[in-house]
Amino acid sequence: MELLERIVSIILPVFIVIGLGYAYARTRGAGAQDDMAAVNRVSMDVLCPLLVFTALAGKHFDVTQNAWLILAGVLIALGSGLLSWPLARLLGYDVRTFVPPMMYNNCGNMGLPLAALAFGANGLSAAVALFMACNLVYFTVGIKIIQRGHPDHSDSSLKFLFSPMMLSMLLGMAFALLHIHLPDYVFIALKMMGDACIPIMLFALGVRMLDINFSSWRIGVAGALVCPAVGLLAALVLEQVLPLTSAQRGQMYLFAALPPAVFCFMVAEQYQQEPDKVASIVLLGNLAALLFVPAGLWLGLR
Repeated sequence: MELLERIVSIILPVFIVIGLGYAYARTRGAGAQDDMAAVNRVSMDVLCPLLVFTALAGKHFDVTQNAWLILAGVLIALGSGLLSWPLARLLGYDVRTFVPPMMYNNCGNMGLPLAALAFGANGLSAAVALFMACNLVYFTVGIKIIQRGHPDHSDSSLKFLFSPMMLSMLLGMAFALLHIHLPDYVFIALKMMGDACIPIMLFALGVRMLDINFSSWRIGVAGALVCPAVGLLAALVLEQVLPLTSAQRGQMYLFAALPPAVFCFMVAEQYQQEPDKVASIVLLGNLAALLFVPAGLWLGLR
């Protein structure tokens, strides 16, 4: 009962903020997206990079201690892709539509706030490391899968390394590896701005949900079940072979249980890779998170 109460106390604040964002969008109507456009731009270009940088460059984060966890994140993302590929073929879905969302879960909008609530400051730093691992896999292997058959979109996937988010990750890792520490007053100021990103990301996720429909519900249901299922299966295997601490094991299971990221829908729109189907995968996957995230937390915290 105590574990159940802890899981509920972790999950409820996250979904309440998402619900507030959705309620605002329903009330505001079409103008909600315009309202959030500037906020999202500031969040993605300034606040989220600062959140990532301060989590990695902070005194709580140690690259050596989190090396196995980072490897676990990479292997879960790759393993989810490998396991979902034959399922896509079996179910008759386009691999370019189905597999990439299985590899890139909502470790940003949902994973970071959940990790902060479940594991505290140390947990947020480790969750950022998992977020970095997932981004590296998606923007290399995942994007290459989508680009197959799209000759008009054959740009190098390494362009993502020059985005504010990835630059902040690389800079944060450099600070961590070289043990460079900013003056406290500078670090606190940057951290205050970065921390503001967490509720904004959740609220924006709720607003984004208004645009997604159930038109392709069959592939949506399949994706909602497959994404956390293959992630948790990979985590069960990795728990047996990787020397993870109990806290790292909890982080790994939470990461594995997360639903597909909203960003997958935006990429599908960019490439015109059946965005309506990817939208259904994302929406139903985030609804299914009400079941799978508690399961992941239970496995990790047991």
